[in-house]
Amino acid sequence: MSFDIFVCRFENGEPASLDMSAAHEILAPHVVARDPEIGFLQVSTAEGEEAGVYLNGPTGITLNRFGGDGIMELLADLLRRLDAVLVVPGGSTIIRRDEDRALLPAALKDEWPVVVARSGAEIDRAIRAS
Repeated sequence: MSFDIFVCRFENGEPASLDMSAAHEILAPHVVARDPEIGFLQVSTAEGEEAGVYLNGPTGITLNRFGGDGIMELLADLLRRLDAVLVVPGGSTIIRRDEDRALLPAALKDEWPVVVARSGAEIDRAIRAS
């Protein structure tokens, strides 16, 4: 998929910092190229699936040009370890637990669909349905 999706974390409806050291730990085994000046990582799975990952400071990670089961499982791992949600612009906000809905800003929970998805396959289905 060639559009951008955003890994974010919220507390009381406000953006919260992500654990970027954990993000680097999760992504490191899959990095095949990097540009530290712009916070870019090209990641690839053993099956050759790829994604562009931008580490956007403490409150966001952007993925683009992503796809495949392995990348979706990597994304599920990021959401789980970072206690984060996935924002699909113009589509759904993907959360891991129903109770995460209360943490979202009003605009995300009131104006866009919120979907619970835990596994890579569930996240893929939620993105495609957006």
